[in-house]
Amino acid sequence: MKKRPLLATAVIAALTLAACGGSDNAASDTTAAAATGVDLVAAGCPATVSLQTDWNPEAEHGNLYQLIGPGYTVDTAKLRVTGDLMAGGKTTGVKVEVRAGGPAIGYSQVTAELYKDPSILLGFTSTDEAVAHSTDFPTQAVVAPFNINPQIIMWDPATYPEVKTIGDLKATGAKVRYFDGAAYMDYFTATGILDKKQVDATYDGAPASFIAAGGKDTQQGFGTAEPYFYQNVLKDWMKPVAYQYIHDAGWTAYAQSLGGTPENIAKYDSCLKALVPVIQQAALDYVAAPDTANAIILDAVTQYNNGWVYDAGQAKAAVAKMQEDKLIANSPDGTLGSFDMDRVTAFIATATPVFTSTGAKVKDGLVADDIVTNKYINPAIKLG
Repeated sequence: MKKRPLLATAVIAALTLAACGGSDNAASDTTAAAATGVDLVAAGCPATVSLQTDWNPEAEHGNLYQLIGPGYTVDTAKLRVTGDLMAGGKTTGVKVEVRAGGPAIGYSQVTAELYKDPSILLGFTSTDEAVAHSTDFPTQAVVAPFNINPQIIMWDPATYPEVKTIGDLKATGAKVRYFDGAAYMDYFTATGILDKKQVDATYDGAPASFIAAGGKDTQQGFGTAEPYFYQNVLKDWMKPVAYQYIHDAGWTAYAQSLGGTPENIAKYDSCLKALVPVIQQAALDYVAAPDTANAIILDAVTQYNNGWVYDAGQAKAAVAKMQEDKLIANSPDGTLGSFDMDRVTAFIATATPVFTSTGAKVKDGLVADDIVTNKYINPAIKLG
């Protein structure tokens, strides 16, 4: 099972340590032509565009592996896949390097890696992490392949048939396990969605506690992973789980958006103007035809051989869930990959008191433009 890096709460010390050591249907043809003839060398991109993920290779990262052309190489020591960066079936003149996260970076936050290694052009950032570190480690995200955060709270529908939402769990008194430091849980308990007495920060990513409880306990997960895994792969369970996305319970952070340090965003401004639309198109192409990218993902998993278990069935199911639950969808402006600035503004208002209560120093007067931008987005790229 996956163990995600902690979301940003009480993480200033952890980051310092790391730094030192809508109604859219399934994907279809975009109204914009696939990007062709893109010259990222002329655009001022680095010879290798390094992209940092937050975990081992999986379908949630498929839009990045979609960028990789044939003849790629797998670095089993550093856990990276490198190949020609492609756009519309043609090379762009530069390489792309997709780096594994999680255990590959000592479970460090991606934000820490961006500051630790400036050669990383972009990495997975989230709006909650960006708010929490808006003073000490600021980042700005440039594209949002996921419109909805895949993170969920899940429960056994046979044990709790009356539970339809995360908030319904409060009346049951059920234990809710989560990764220590998850910001959304501070929000849930501060607003009374859940009771502080019922939440348990001992979740470690493994299914053992959930199974041992026989359906009495609940836990966090990812809508693109655990529901399929528990029903179809996990031999000690093999039945459905019910769930709600934390987004639908009010914590509307963007997750796995691609962002960078202010210095790199400024330095590679001309590069990003050409690169971001290529990334948008790759996200569109991936959900429409994921087989090639999934093959690279599965090849990397096999070659890394680091204990991460992932198969073709999980990858296929994840892509289907992304579309079924509209995790990948056009923004309100009709564009795939753009940020809803009103949503970000509202989230800042929601998240700021949560983070300040944990000791984080949110930038005074923080606004949406400080942490996300649509400057590089091609509005013509959209799900049909």
